Amino acid sequence: MDTSSSDRRRWLTLAIVCMAQLMIVLDTTIVNVALPAIQHDLHFTQGNLTWVVNAFILTMGSFLLLAGRLGDLIGRRSVFLGGLIVFTVASVLCGIAPNQGFLIAARFVQGVGAAAQASVILAIIITEFPQPSERARAMGAYVFTAVSGGSLGLLLGGVLTQTLSWHWIFFVNIPIGAATFVLGRRLVPRDTGLGLGHGVDWLGSVLVTASLGTAVYAIVSATGHGWGSVQVLGFGGAAVALMAAFLALESRLENPIMPLRILRLRSLVGASTVRGFLVTSMYSTFFLGTLYLEHVRHYGALQTGLAWLPWTLTTAALSMGLAARMVARFGPLRVLVFGMLAVMAGLLTFHSIGAQTSFFPTIFIAFFLIGLGIGTAFMPLLTIAMKDVPAADAGLGSGITNVSQQVAGAFGLALLSTIATNHTKGLLATHHPLVSSLLSGYHLAFLVGVGAAAIGLLIALVILRDPARPVVEEAPAVEPEPLEELVAA
Repeated sequence: MDTSSSDRRRWLTLAIVCMAQLMIVLDTTIVNVALPAIQHDLHFTQGNLTWVVNAFILTMGSFLLLAGRLGDLIGRRSVFLGGLIVFTVASVLCGIAPNQGFLIAARFVQGVGAAAQASVILAIIITEFPQPSERARAMGAYVFTAVSGGSLGLLLGGVLTQTLSWHWIFFVNIPIGAATFVLGRRLVPRDTGLGLGHGVDWLGSVLVTASLGTAVYAIVSATGHGWGSVQVLGFGGAAVALMAAFLALESRLENPIMPLRILRLRSLVGASTVRGFLVTSMYSTFFLGTLYLEHVRHYGALQTGLAWLPWTLTTAALSMGLAARMVARFGPLRVLVFGMLAVMAGLLTFHSIGAQTSFFPTIFIAFFLIGLGIGTAFMPLLTIAMKDVPAADAGLGSGITNVSQQVAGAFGLALLSTIATNHTKGLLATHHPLVSSLLSGYHLAFLVGVGAAAIGLLIALVILRDPARPVVEEAPAVEPEPLEELVAA
């Protein structure tokens, strides 16, 4: 294959994996605008409604590490194409769901397919573009897709829900998934994995998935049982025990799903933690902001999607190279701090809205500020996270950054939704009007979102204050580390 053909194939491969990433990100947010229609049609309570979103992002986050490991063992192309099949079939099942349980179960399966695709996309890009200049352009395209695609999903969800029905937010994945599979099978290069003989940490995968799922269930259960109930405390304790068992297992295995040595990389762990707190604010805004527009302001699905345009257009503009140029000129930490301050300002603006607040300027400014913050913060976070990850651990490093986003989104959404619901229920029980009770619940959740972003900002200033500082490189690459030594470090 000559050089020009090889270059063309690489850039087509980039387009294919970005198309798959777009489909995943769209599905993460497209459902938000349709939530009131789904709630009405399938008779969800507000507490249970979060599972329509959380079933997807929690399963995706939980299976990313396992899917990434399978990519190393059986080949990234195989995992990518398999994930496309599972995701597309699950989308059909979501679209035809006749009841709550069927839809939530299908969303769980959809999350598995999304995890398989997402776990290998960054690794495919890194492999296909080894030169720093080309890799920077390719990563810019990936970040543009990941950041702007989420807000685009809100607009598309509004259009499909209002003009057709909520079922079509899932059916739209069928032609996209089929086209991506056909093109991917032809153009994504074949690769040879290490072989299943190197081992798959099945038990670790089960433990971490069970721990995360149990923790989110405990949070959601607080809506009906209270934070101090036996059910919430029992499931919360079980989640902690399962996570402790997972960490203990990983410290002993020769080929764990998450080698604990990776946690010594301060830039990776710090950036992933900051991303988690930032995503907590972002996902809660998607969910609660949509409910505010539709339940309090009585916007239709299409109006709600259009209301997100300031966010959509701002993140899209920043992701098309402007954020990367800002990072190159001012450094990743300064750009990150600016972005997180903008998110906090947008959430505080949301905290001030009332039942009769006009869209312009208040709601417009809130969406614009959060879009400005997300659009400027994600690029430096990715830059910092992957900066010191050794080439041999690039797949694991990218998996951890994805896990932090998906798991934090699930926890944050469950937590903030529960806080809003419980506060609203408490006010209704004391005979406060419905609209003011809903608003007060949303306000409290947005304020908690500000606090989450503030914690992330503090962590960034303390841990990421010197992203160029070298980290421990002499850590053993193969031998498992005792858990006690890691904690002591």
